[in-house]
Amino acid sequence: MQEASDGEGGGDPAMMQQERAPVPALSKKTEQPKECFLIQPKETNEDATKTRKRKKKKITDVLAKSEPKPGTPEDLQKLMKDYYSSNRSVIELEELTLPDSCFLKANDLTHSLSSYLKEICPKWVKLRKNHCEKKSVLMLIICGSAIRALELIRSLTAFRGDSKVVKLFAKHIKVQEQIKLLEKRVVHLGVGTPGRIKELIKQGGLNLNPLKFLVFDWNWRDQKLRRMMDIPEIRKEVFEILEMGVLSLCKSESLKLGLF
Repeated sequence: MQEASDGEGGGDPAMMQQERAPVPALSKKTEQPKECFLIQPKETNEDATKTRKRKKKKITDVLAKSEPKPGTPEDLQKLMKDYYSSNRSVIELEELTLPDSCFLKANDLTHSLSSYLKEICPKWVKLRKNHCEKKSVLMLIICGSAIRALELIRSLTAFRGDSKVVKLFAKHIKVQEQIKLLEKRVVHLGVGTPGRIKELIKQGGLNLNPLKFLVFDWNWRDQKLRRMMDIPEIRKEVFEILEMGVLSLCKSESLKLGLF
């Protein structure tokens, strides 16, 4: 009875092994393709930062390769309107508008500083000889940094002649030293930064009434490709200087503005 039950219930063991043999082979085939997949590593914060840095560099490259456009009087008028529009009334904005007649010919990017000044002020020698007021200058050149001011002073050689030039920036020079210098002698040309010039006007060390020419170093760009008026702090200080007497002098037509 036992043999009969074994035969009926289990069958031949060898046959069962043959039927089960392919099972591990199939499992190997299903596992094998997994070895062919290439898993890409997840982007880390460091990689993302590098990508962002590269993108910034590309933008800078585009700016560096783009053709520069010379500044125009309309650029200054627009900047003033944008700056004051948030806190001034319509009537006040009209009063802050500079008359077209106060603007000299702007630099078309073909001039050196000396050649540009010779063009906008052909009678400089005569003006210089007639100037005898202390605590003032006939021409004021405003730029974005002390280093840039020194560069501009060096490039004035062909224009200045015997003119006396004063450095009007904060680096290594105290305000009181500059006030004393302006009190002692007659100066014809001043080159400096808006922050220090504003402070000298505020303290009474620099009188703007005899000023005949105000020139902005408008088109020059720093290593970050920023112009002077692209920097918010400098832009704010320039507009503060305009309100400290420059606007009224322009409207009376005694002062002319130039964009170098």
